Amino acid sequence: MKLCSIASGSSGNCIFAGSETTSLLIDTGISGKRVEQGLSEIGRAGKDIDGILITHEHSDHISGLGVISRRYGIPIYATTGTKEAILKCKSVGEIPEGLFQEIQPNLKISIGDIQVEPIAVSHDAAQPTAFVLRQEKRAIAVMTDLGRYDGYIVEKLQNLDLLLLEANHDVHMLQVGTYPYYLKQRILGDKGHLSNELSGQLLSEVLHDHFKGVMLGHLSKENNYERLAYETVRLEIDLADNPYHAEDFPIYVAKRDAVSDILEV
Repeated sequence: MKLCSIASGSSGNCIFAGSETTSLLIDTGISGKRVEQGLSEIGRAGKDIDGILITHEHSDHISGLGVISRRYGIPIYATTGTKEAILKCKSVGEIPEGLFQEIQPNLKISIGDIQVEPIAVSHDAAQPTAFVLRQEKRAIAVMTDLGRYDGYIVEKLQNLDLLLLEANHDVHMLQVGTYPYYLKQRILGDKGHLSNELSGQLLSEVLHDHFKGVMLGHLSKENNYERLAYETVRLEIDLADNPYHAEDFPIYVAKRDAVSDILEV
């Protein structure tokens, strides 16, 4: 299986995941042109995409959805709540009803040779999800846009090979930054975003002997930066009550405006 960030950050998100025969996008929160350019960089094209998995309806996750799905007739997989919210977003444009495939948290579906399991997350959206993807004995997950995690999330992320995990903000940078109070409270709340510290703590709970690597994503442009997220997550792993250390596996940071390397298991 392959995992690649085409774009990841508070200004737009689009993740590629696939196998030798199945190609999926998780979110299309950048322009259709940027989606196509990103796919071209990794040797894929819009016509190759078998499905678009949508985590939730916020603009940084769906702004290019209408263009890409209409152009190639790509099925859109989203929960009922997310679908209804998308249909109310005029900026997305008309999406043929037949393209939507409704999914439910914890109910696995198959797209090509990939099994997809939507995971319910705590975020201020209609019915948001993350995704775990499995193909034969390999498993990857994309887990972003959640204000907190619990035992349910930890359980769903067990035995992964690769994980793209949110490390949205540094708490101190957010607290002393220029955001208005209500927005700071939203981001810090249970339906906001994972901080660097919480990202490292969650990662520490899902590590195992055969874990291949993590890509930190959805970094805030105003309240975080790559080196800080990287070092904070490493520190949390080293401080955690488990036998693992940060140097035991690779840690990558996804960029908001550049395609990442392809991670493969």
